[in-house]
Amino acid sequence: MRTHAPSQMRAVLMMVACASLAVLTASCQVYQRSPIDLTSHSASVASRLTQVEPIGDFLERLRGSGATVPEEYDVADGLSFAEGEVLALFHNPDVRLLRRQAGIALADFETAGLWEDPEFGFDAAELLSPSGPFEYGLTLGLTIPISGRLGLSKERAATAYEAERRRIVDAEWSLRFRVRQAWVDWTAALERDRLAREMVTQVERILTITDVLEASGDLSRIETRLFRVDIANRRTALLATGLDVERARLRVLELMGVAPDIPVDLLPAIELPTTEMIDNPVTRLIDANTQLATLRADYETAEATLSLEVRKQYPDIKLGPGFGSEDNDSRFLLGLSVPIPILNANKGGIAKALASRDAARAEVEALLEHLVHDLAHADKAHESARLQRERFETEIIPLLQEQLDETEDVARLGEVNSLVLLETLSMQTEAKARLLDLRLAEAAASLRVTELLGPDSEAKPAPVGTREARGEDHIQTDFEGEEGRP
Repeated sequence: MRTHAPSQMRAVLMMVACASLAVLTASCQVYQRSPIDLTSHSASVASRLTQVEPIGDFLERLRGSGATVPEEYDVADGLSFAEGEVLALFHNPDVRLLRRQAGIALADFETAGLWEDPEFGFDAAELLSPSGPFEYGLTLGLTIPISGRLGLSKERAATAYEAERRRIVDAEWSLRFRVRQAWVDWTAALERDRLAREMVTQVERILTITDVLEASGDLSRIETRLFRVDIANRRTALLATGLDVERARLRVLELMGVAPDIPVDLLPAIELPTTEMIDNPVTRLIDANTQLATLRADYETAEATLSLEVRKQYPDIKLGPGFGSEDNDSRFLLGLSVPIPILNANKGGIAKALASRDAARAEVEALLEHLVHDLAHADKAHESARLQRERFETEIIPLLQEQLDETEDVARLGEVNSLVLLETLSMQTEAKARLLDLRLAEAAASLRVTELLGPDSEAKPAPVGTREARGEDHIQTDFEGEEGRP
């Protein structure tokens, strides 16, 4: 006659099960709440301009990546546009957000390719019949990754992270030119305001002559009133030009990621670099354009995804060894399962990955076509603005200045034609404003050409996580391309 297993055995088995669960849960991470403190963040934004030390470290990293940066960062003597670029790269909220978002892909890469956790199983049965034994089973489920999909998962995560890094490079490169363009716009607004004030001063100076002529009876009150009406309109227009200056300045500060009321002197600059069309623009775009590099990295991610989906057809082995007792007989347990890929075979995942790769290829090819046309348009716009600017500087402006000088000389002799004088003065101011617009258009086109052609050397983004902070800023894989990156 069979007897029950001793109660001590049941207690031991239960303790083993509980201890196993305790060991497993002890290795789990613990959740910690991290509330948002917008008040503290707002205070840090207000003090960003004085945070010289982190900016200095960031500047050194930029120099190490081959980027063109100022020799030193010092806002005491005013902020140049080159220093503004560095400030924007460090503090711009959109770029900072991209770096944080890239941390998601970095975390995925650092944890990709891990084995699945083993599964502990415990079954027990107490038969209610007087002669029924206590039966139990202990199992440990393991997945043996013989398909190789874990390695491909790691490679796919590496390409996805590299795509995010390329996206940051593109954002940083684009931000540089947005800062330069905003700086040029602000400088142009300053110049427009100066021209408007200069025009008011000139009309006021001529008005003193017309007042004398009116008092002597050489000029009618109607003609003199024309100058008074004109100067009143121009003084009113000064309110708009002053507002334009402030709005343009706020745009610069916004791009740099600093508070709008921060006390800083910006140094005006309209950059007019020499822009020459290169011999083979398509090759340069393929090699250096940052936006194209981002989409090419996305294509590599699509390739790695397809490779992973194809490998998912091949099964992994699931083992379940264990120990148990049945009818008071100790037994060794072994479970084995292997999926047979004949019905599903991950056909849906493969088809979707194929379509995604084709779409990614088409996106890269379409962007290249658009970039070629954008570069041609920007080059023609630069050439047109340059030719018109030179014509204004060498012909139109000197002629108008000569006409104004002669008209004022005649007015001082008492022979003044108020309409001619006012029209000449207006034409000169409009010509100077047009010259400023042409300089602005030339600078914008030049900046666009330089932005499209990309950096002369491979740019690296700022660190986005602990791995890069340790200096491991390059992810090595088994399928690196010609540029030495996934």
